[in-house]
Amino acid sequence: MQSKARITAIGTYVPEKKLTNEDLEKMVDTNDEWIVQRTGMKERRIAGDDEFASQLAYKAIEDLIEKYNKDVKDVDCIIVATTTADYAFPSVACQIQNHFNIPCTGAFDLNATCAGFTYALHLANNLITSGAHKKILVVATETLSKVTDYKDRTTCILFGDGAGAMLVEYDHENPSFLAAHMGTNGEGGINVYRTSFSTTMDGKALSDTGKIVQNGREVYKWASRTLPEGIHTLLGNAQLDIENINWFIPHSANLRMIESICEKSNISIEKTLTSVKYYGNTSAVSIPLALNLGIEEGKVKNEDTLLLYGFGGGLTHLGLVVKWNI
Repeated sequence: MQSKARITAIGTYVPEKKLTNEDLEKMVDTNDEWIVQRTGMKERRIAGDDEFASQLAYKAIEDLIEKYNKDVKDVDCIIVATTTADYAFPSVACQIQNHFNIPCTGAFDLNATCAGFTYALHLANNLITSGAHKKILVVATETLSKVTDYKDRTTCILFGDGAGAMLVEYDHENPSFLAAHMGTNGEGGINVYRTSFSTTMDGKALSDTGKIVQNGREVYKWASRTLPEGIHTLLGNAQLDIENINWFIPHSANLRMIESICEKSNISIEKTLTSVKYYGNTSAVSIPLALNLGIEEGKVKNEDTLLLYGFGGGLTHLGLVVKWNI
């Protein structure tokens, strides 16, 4: 179905507090050289003890409103991608509706972990293209620092906090969305998880800390194998070649993982945008952070063709080809 939805604005926010590699050296047995060699990360942003996912989301939306002179009062659906909501319920989406006093809108959170932002954009496109909605606010917001085990040297170096927001509006003449591809490998879910009510998975005992647990080697192998195949399928769906893509914007999980994916997909790392160096792995937020950095640095321009690809816990993934035409 031909898309009838256009991305019309973007906003982002990260907390002020920084967690540097030097800070981590004082917490666990690690060092700057080891972290950079394995992840490409130098810093992450960390929410305060009394700062939560909803508050980060508010500031990202306020950034969007200010930069693009947008009004959100007529938004008719709010979709929030998060795994670290303030509460089990009400949802962050409902908190956003209340905070901005949006009078007539649906609101819900979705959980597709690090693929959450591309999932939310894909859903927004389809809801608008189907005629069900006209103006959707898509938000990703995470406070991963609150669920990170800072005694685990293999995971505590990775995660940071932040938020990103986009407006998606009806526009049948100049749509943004060109193609999509999605997939799931549920049997790999045990390789990255955080427990809640259940402490077993498929009969296997889990580490019941309430913190993020990850088998980095297995996730790396899965992503390095799955994304090149997904990118090939996605480009086929869009009837494009890799040379037609101006910028590749994958989830910023780990720079070494991204380099492997680029090499196997014949994508130049110079055509790849990430937010990994100074923000770390922010899960669903990493793609809007990277895109916004690309815009601010003058790299991303109107009419550029972008390949966005989210992937993560589940294990799940979703890629989009979009025309950037704000």
